[in-house]
Amino acid sequence: MVDSQYYLPNDIGISALDCAEAFRLLSPKEKLYAHYLSRAAWYGGLVVLLQTSSESASIYVLLQRVFRQQSPAQLESVAMDAGLSPEEYQAFLVYAAGLYANMGNYKSFGDTKFVPNLSKEKLKALLWQSQAFKDSPTEMEALWNSSADLIYSLEDRQKQLGLGDKGITTYFSGNCCLEDAELAQKFLDSKNLSAYNTRLFKREAVAGKNSYECFCVYCVVDGETDTRCGKYEFGEAVFTVRRGDYAPLMKKVSENLEKAQAYAANENQRRMLEEYVRSFTFGSVEAHKEGSRYWIKDKGPIVESYIGFIESYRDPFGSRGEFEGFVAIVNKAMSARFGQLVSSAEVLLPELPWPSAFEKDTFLKPDFTSLDVLTFAGSGIPAGINIPNYDDIRQTEGFKNVSLGNVLAVAYATQKEKLTFLDEKDKDLYIKWKGPSFEVQVGLHELLGHGSGKLFVQDEKGNFNFERQNVRNPETGELISSWYKGNETWDSKFSTIASSYEECRAECVGLYLCLNKQVLSIFGHEGEDAEDVVYVNWLTMVRAGLLGLEFYTPDSQSWRQAHMQARFVILRVLLETGEGLVTLQETTGADGRPDALITLDRAKIHTVGKSAIQRFLCKLQVHKSTADVDGGRALYDRYSAVTSSGSHDFLRLRETVLLRKEERKMFVQANTRINGETVELVEYEGSATGLIRSFAEKFPEDAEEVESQLLELSKQDASCWC
Repeated sequence: MVDSQYYLPNDIGISALDCAEAFRLLSPKEKLYAHYLSRAAWYGGLVVLLQTSSESASIYVLLQRVFRQQSPAQLESVAMDAGLSPEEYQAFLVYAAGLYANMGNYKSFGDTKFVPNLSKEKLKALLWQSQAFKDSPTEMEALWNSSADLIYSLEDRQKQLGLGDKGITTYFSGNCCLEDAELAQKFLDSKNLSAYNTRLFKREAVAGKNSYECFCVYCVVDGETDTRCGKYEFGEAVFTVRRGDYAPLMKKVSENLEKAQAYAANENQRRMLEEYVRSFTFGSVEAHKEGSRYWIKDKGPIVESYIGFIESYRDPFGSRGEFEGFVAIVNKAMSARFGQLVSSAEVLLPELPWPSAFEKDTFLKPDFTSLDVLTFAGSGIPAGINIPNYDDIRQTEGFKNVSLGNVLAVAYATQKEKLTFLDEKDKDLYIKWKGPSFEVQVGLHELLGHGSGKLFVQDEKGNFNFERQNVRNPETGELISSWYKGNETWDSKFSTIASSYEECRAECVGLYLCLNKQVLSIFGHEGEDAEDVVYVNWLTMVRAGLLGLEFYTPDSQSWRQAHMQARFVILRVLLETGEGLVTLQETTGADGRPDALITLDRAKIHTVGKSAIQRFLCKLQVHKSTADVDGGRALYDRYSAVTSSGSHDFLRLRETVLLRKEERKMFVQANTRINGETVELVEYEGSATGLIRSFAEKFPEDAEEVESQLLELSKQDASCWC
């Protein structure tokens, strides 16, 4: 029997993202713009297969070959003839849907491997009876032989993503460890190279020196000679910088971005796409930054998008970006609320619990829109986004915030009978206010969480962006003694904890500022309703902290998900505060199995709770502003520790959480296609079958070509994982 955390249950929630009305309201030109951006995003999204695991691309192609020949409905009778039960066939469909939704065989939220919940023999029998196998038996058998063992393998290291003995990763070759990652970061910093679009492969030693290859993403073409490609000696190591990673796929991304340019609404959009094409063609992060600058300037577009190697959550070192691309359509009514929040930001920022010197010199008012997702290609779909992630742009030029409305509408709907660890009297209130409270939290988290706080920097010319002789550390009263130097960034300095630490800081800002009546009023909450929103927001956070234990791996003592680690840290802070604010008890459920109960004293949120978050949030910001890695890591690691000692046995509670966990929902997205002079929206039902069909029909013009390219790219890397 496979541990339930390593397969997806047959009753997993799967919902369709509804954007039909928003798409219908677009003009013909806007529809064409959205279509070509979506095509670019979907082609680029295939890169995530190669960024996830060595076997993901082969599994994807295997499934595509099957489902492009036979729909799930057509394949059902084949499955019964092959000896599968209805439950086993559904398990196969859920596995396939999971592979598509996560763009790989590791969960995008938690980085845990998932395997089919049917035997290898049954899966092989089904594949051998498929039309795809009958048409191309040699090719299908080769695909199976290259991936079957890895599909099912649950050896300790392959259970989760990680670096070295903590898991598997394709951002680094299999022989790399943390020390290699740290050395590579120092090398990249010395050459003023960003790690965002790179992978690191450790090669055979040269003349007694460790040899590394930094492989930069994007297609290889002549031109733009300042790529810094070449061979470099660095201390006791040799680094070779190459470009051309994922080249065939990036070429298709660029081609579709060029087509979208013809339908751009304004010069900012046109220049933005021009820079993205330059970035994906020549491997230039600087070009992507320039494109991001035009993107920031493109205020209030009807069709919003962003594309590139963006979030670093899944790089075990925290510096390399996973590909994502989204296309979405503005929801004007909800965006008006977020616009009010932006207008109030300059009043709200001084409320945050750090001295004014620790806040940005000028708050650059960003766009903040609510969007209905048309396309989100990558490993998963968030509820909100604050981008770009480039520190130098965010600090001095600005950023944008988006809340994904149609994701929020379906992602967090909860059935009462599946609601765990809460008192019965809290459940109805939780269900009623979870959506509205999360909307408030997302708005504050993205705009005033990620959008706040200053980094103290000494640039390459020796100039400081703060008054060294006057600014004091509010925790110690002493003058600031550390800061970011030259090319150092938040990600490169705080590396392995950067993502989770920053999510924790943003979550704390949301908790802290949701207590402000002006904020609640902006979102339409007054009086008793406003207090219910506050209560449910805080209750949601402490419950999420408990649920976060699912994403901790005791064997490696590591966290697999940045946001859930952050929420566990907040739970620990509030538990430590005491005074009865939060209580966490181990209990026995009605079914006789271990259970837990978490409660929050709503009368103490504005006093005990606010003071606790105020103190902790100030510490987080001070360590971040001053580049105090040692202090920040010591603080964060202490609250991240999952042990059996102390007032709570968190390791035992983890077992209870795993016993009663509910899988995250998967989303079915529509496709677009050109029919004559119009663009049509092709929708699918919210089920495993619908999700599979949406991917089987994703690349109607060049599916075989794309699949061959994926297999070739996977083959090129094969020797790196041994």
